Amino acid sequence: MTAKRRSLALVLLLAALAWLPQAPSAAARLSSNVHLFYYPWYGTPEASGGWRHWQQGGHTPPDDVGADLYPALGPYDSGDPRVLAQHMKWIARTGAGVIVHSWWGRGSYEEGLAAKVMDAAAKRGIKVAWHLEPYEGRTAASTVEDIRYLNRTYGAHPAFLNVFYVFWSLQIADWSALDAVNDDNVILAQTTDTTKIAHFNGMYTYDGIAGATAPGWKQAGDYARAHGLIWAPSVAPGYVDDRAVPGNTTPTIARDDGAAYDRQWSNALDPAIGGSPAWVSVTSFNEWHEGSVLEPADAAPPAGHGYQTFHGAYGKQGRAAETAYLDRTRHWVETFERQSR
Repeated sequence: MTAKRRSLALVLLLAALAWLPQAPSAAARLSSNVHLFYYPWYGTPEASGGWRHWQQGGHTPPDDVGADLYPALGPYDSGDPRVLAQHMKWIARTGAGVIVHSWWGRGSYEEGLAAKVMDAAAKRGIKVAWHLEPYEGRTAASTVEDIRYLNRTYGAHPAFLNVFYVFWSLQIADWSALDAVNDDNVILAQTTDTTKIAHFNGMYTYDGIAGATAPGWKQAGDYARAHGLIWAPSVAPGYVDDRAVPGNTTPTIARDDGAAYDRQWSNALDPAIGGSPAWVSVTSFNEWHEGSVLEPADAAPPAGHGYQTFHGAYGKQGRAAETAYLDRTRHWVETFERQSR
């Protein structure tokens, strides 16, 4: 992809992000440069005919769920309009103006909820980008068709954003098929390896553990800036998946009352460490299995299951701590916006 074509892609992106006039007044306080990964994959028997995701790891909802934190809303259904309305209210409270919708292909459960998520997001002036997940049989060619499909199906929606994060992009060696769509969309590879991003418009990391040390971030950011690409490193408040994946040896990142989240944001925004990002992506609003959530966790979860809470986060206790990470995210969003001016 030539520098001229990359520049065109960035111009198109800026045009797509010029959305403040069409959104509610609250949107004026939202940042188009901070993106929260969002998971619409949860279900309940009442709404979806069975539990979805909450039972991961062999658990038995509603009191026993596959997560080390327990949601303040309880184990919810992602299609419940009340849940979606509350999520978007909380997301707006963070100051982030974009969510990145986990998408598992046409006909998937998550695809079936996309319109509902977008409708709820639009009411708060929030844009919806796309996390293209590694569904079975995904190829570079099918990804091109997915991008065309999403543009065709949702492109006229006021919440739609033609930004596509490609998870596990390194699973596919040849992404040259993207040349058919990368002039009109922003497509990000999941890597810091700049030899693996040909045909993409930039890169992100997703990994909620790597942000603690930011390996390769400065080099990635420097390269992106020099080549007219987007660099969107990912930060997380913590990571723990012990209940969702019993026996897993993935390292735990303790929240340390918020210090872990602050460290990752500080790494991202320090030019000598984070490479001066164009965007910051946050892992995540509500990936409960990996314990990386900003979404409020119940301060008094069901007893006997060993749940963690946000007690002590940023000096807050009990119920007041449930929203601590929403408010701290706003602090960092505002810091990033000031620094980027």
